[in-house]
Amino acid sequence: MDRTRSGGESLLFLTDAQLRRGVEAMFFAYRGFTDDPDRILVQHGYGRAHHRALHFINRAPGTTVTSLLGILGVTKQSLNRVLRTLIEDGLVESRIGSRDRRERHLHLTETGLSLEAELGEAQRARLRAAFREAGPQAVAGFRAVLEAMMDPEQRNQFEAVREAAE
Repeated sequence: MDRTRSGGESLLFLTDAQLRRGVEAMFFAYRGFTDDPDRILVQHGYGRAHHRALHFINRAPGTTVTSLLGILGVTKQSLNRVLRTLIEDGLVESRIGSRDRRERHLHLTETGLSLEAELGEAQRARLRAAFREAGPQAVAGFRAVLEAMMDPEQRNQFEAVREAAE
């Protein structure tokens, strides 16, 4: 099995300099990935935390606040601030659980769905263009690298989000 990239770098034996280059690429790619949604969010007075909440509530409508806390890995206080704003602005509904009245189940409103779609499309467009340019083998490798970087608990959460959305 050939484990080299076009630049001749061995994927199994990368130097520190090559790894640093990868770290830098991740930083700049993340900036590009978040720039488009950030421009949209600022128009509404929101930040990235709001975007992440909208994204995961959309992926799993009815998710509980506790589940969202686990997915986002933020403090309860931080999430409550974000949710309070989204609820007050009419983007998220918090419904009391039918089996456990202590649970709050989160759903996007039509306004929330609309904003989440706009934010998501901006990111999907960037990914689509990058994937098209890189080609199918690179896409598979990129996904494999991302999943390999996740801790086991993060990978479990990733799989749970994907299953909940299917």
